[in-house]
Order: sequence, then C-alpha cells, then structure tokens
Amino acid sequence: MTIHSQLAEALTQKNALKVISGLNNFDRDRVTAVVKAAEAGGATFVDIAAEPTLVETIRNLTNLPICVSAVKPELFISAVNAGADLIEIGNFDSFYAQGIRFEAEEVLELTVKTRSLLPQIALSVTVPHILALDEQVKLAEKLVQAGADIIQTEGGTSIQPLNPGVRGLIEKAAPTLAAAHSIARGVNVPVLCASGLSSVTVPMAIAAGAAGVGVGSAINQLNNEVAMVAVVRSLVEALNSYQLSAIGNQ
Repeated sequence: MTIHSQLAEALTQKNALKVISGLNNFDRDRVTAVVKAAEAGGATFVDIAAEPTLVETIRNLTNLPICVSAVKPELFISAVNAGADLIEIGNFDSFYAQGIRFEAEEVLELTVKTRSLLPQIALSVTVPHILALDEQVKLAEKLVQAGADIIQTEGGTSIQPLNPGVRGLIEKAAPTLAAAHSIARGVNVPVLCASGLSSVTVPMAIAAGAAGVGVGSAINQLNNEVAMVAVVRSLVEALNSYQLSAIGNQ
C-alpha cells in the first residue's frame, strides 16, 4: 500500500496535520476557503466530502494530498477517479446529532467492503468513540487486519466542557486523547487523533502516541479566511514546538 509521500513522511515524523472541511459539507465555496487556508497555514493534507466534482475542484486548487470521507463505500470509487489520494471511513461526529450510531460490526463491514472495491488506495478508518475504550482497541486491531492503513480517533462531540479556557479545551479533547493513547499501543499502523482538538491539545495527542492530528470545526466554522489561516498556523506551530522539545529531551 502506497501512502502519498508527503503524508507518509509527516506520519513518520509524527507531525501530520489534517484539516477537515466536513463529511457532509458540499458547499464548494466553503470547502475551497478551508482548503486554501489549510495550504497557506502549512497543513499536511485535507479531508473533504467524497463527491467527485468537489474533488476535481479541490484537485485543481491544491497540491496537498486529498482525503475523501464517506460512510458508503461505493462513493469512494468516483472520488478516487476524480483525484483523491486516500479515503476515510468516517468521521462519524456529524451523524450522532441525528441519532445515527455506527457500531463495531458495521464499521468492520464497511472496511471489508471498501477494501474489496479499492484494494490499492490508502485507507483510513475512524473508530467510533461510542464504544468503550477496550472495544475501540479491539475494533482497531480488526480494522488493520481488514486492510486499514491509518486508524483515526474521535470524541469531541461527546463532551461539553465544564470550564472555560485551557481547562475546557483539555476536557473537550479528553475522549479522543484517551482513544489515541489506547489504540496506538494496540496497532502497528499510524493513529490520527481527531475531533475536539486545539493548539493546546495537539501536542498531547502526539505525546499520547498519535502520528498526527485532524482538526475540523476549529477551522471550518470560521467565516474569515485570515482567521482560518491563523488557526492552521497555530496548530502547525504547536506540533512543531512539541517535536523540537521532544528532540531536546532525548
């Protein structure tokens, strides 16, 4: 399995940053703004909806690796043909508010089906945070056996922080950080920690064992492209400063 060289290097160095526009975001102008900010801010790759005309638009806009997200395996085929570099089953956050849950067996079935349809494309799979931590680890192990090249965590939507400021940011990130810590010790593929992260908590994700982070709403909910770029840069700086401190402590 070949992962885009730029992404593979960042995962190896444990400083990959994925900027997520949203699995259900088909607004071309909004997605374009997010992708432009991702590139200008120094992100590693972008994650957009698995819609072929949207992929074509973004492919013409950026040289960053493009990940496409969906929960229907057949949608990936046209998106890959349109220029996607890798595919992602999940993220499931946008479905929970609708009362839609993704259980372990369903995610495993989606992975098996996706891998049979597209045996060569790099595949990332999200582990649902609604599962207990030990169940998340067991599922992650099965997903890797089924062909997942990257495992992604989630959990930001399940927490309403009780405190403001830094304490609140840490509270919001706690579920996905816990999942990254547990899963990274159970699988031999890169783990991407996503959902509910900020510049305060992305270094914690790497310390927990993640090879990279995914950030969506902290960027895509902003209405100002300058502000979007600033957030991306702050995330990149947080990742890089952690790496520098880690090297210094060796």
